[in-house]
Amino acid sequence: MTGLPDYDDLPLRAGLPCAWDVWTDDGDAFGCLNLLTEERAAAAGQLIERGRAFALNWSMRLPDPPLFGRASYRHEITGDDVSTSHDDVLHSWNTQSSSQWDGFRHIRNHAALEDEPGTGHFGGVADGDHGVDHWARRGIVGRGVLADIARWRERQGRPLRCDRADDVGADELLACLADQGTEVDEGDVLLVRFGWVGWYEEQPTEVRERIADRSELRAPGLRPGDELARTLWNLHIAAIGCDNPSVEVWPPGVLLPEDRMAEVRADQRRLHEAFGHTVLLPMLGLPLGEMFALDDLAADCAADGRYDFFFSSAPLNLPSGVASPPNALAIK
Repeated sequence: MTGLPDYDDLPLRAGLPCAWDVWTDDGDAFGCLNLLTEERAAAAGQLIERGRAFALNWSMRLPDPPLFGRASYRHEITGDDVSTSHDDVLHSWNTQSSSQWDGFRHIRNHAALEDEPGTGHFGGVADGDHGVDHWARRGIVGRGVLADIARWRERQGRPLRCDRADDVGADELLACLADQGTEVDEGDVLLVRFGWVGWYEEQPTEVRERIADRSELRAPGLRPGDELARTLWNLHIAAIGCDNPSVEVWPPGVLLPEDRMAEVRADQRRLHEAFGHTVLLPMLGLPLGEMFALDDLAADCAADGRYDFFFSSAPLNLPSGVASPPNALAIK
């Protein structure tokens, strides 16, 4: 154990618990990824028994149309049918249009921007100095664990509704892990399955086109707020990756009564009550993965009762990159 403080013992910045001072040297480029030590990577390798690999990237063509108003890319293949060689050229490709890691440039905390030196990004680091290229040069390697919320809720008689803002509390996340018999160790990469990717693949074109409109999208996810931030930090995980569009329930603020939402809008220090990204990324340095393809992995875990595995991810070595496909594998 590294002796990380509990959430409630973290120093405050802009009135919020903050992990900017937890790591030294170039630690602000990595945040919680600092927990992925060589020793933990070597230990995770011992989890490989059958050599079964699960690729966790979804098709780059999905969702189609892309969510949140992002542009569709155009795939150009150079040359013609008799050319000696071809090249790929991607036009208008958005690194967040399918499976992705949110990097620390993606979201800033405006209370920190106003009250603290720096940019409001994790560590107060200059905007252009953050980038997924830092993560790419080190790689993301260690023990992965899966919380199969979708199966757990099904067994509880409360199946998740993937077309609704169906929220999952931090207490439910812990209950799911306990029911699976899954212990989360410091430095683990936590994967959470809501079943949204599989649900989306079954939807007709008219549903896909409707929810591509940001105002129409409703999706299950973790309930934002202090309890979520406290729970994820106190697990001391290195990162969290989910199979829904936003890790947390969508849209932001959907769970709050209008009077409380008005208070949140008026106070930047409370924005995480509606949109947890604003604390998890810039204040705690916790990488967030979205739209990971987890169904095959989850089925295998349910079959053999093992919910831990060797996990690797190779983000794009994109200088100052905001986000990246995970290029992730789980190996059992």
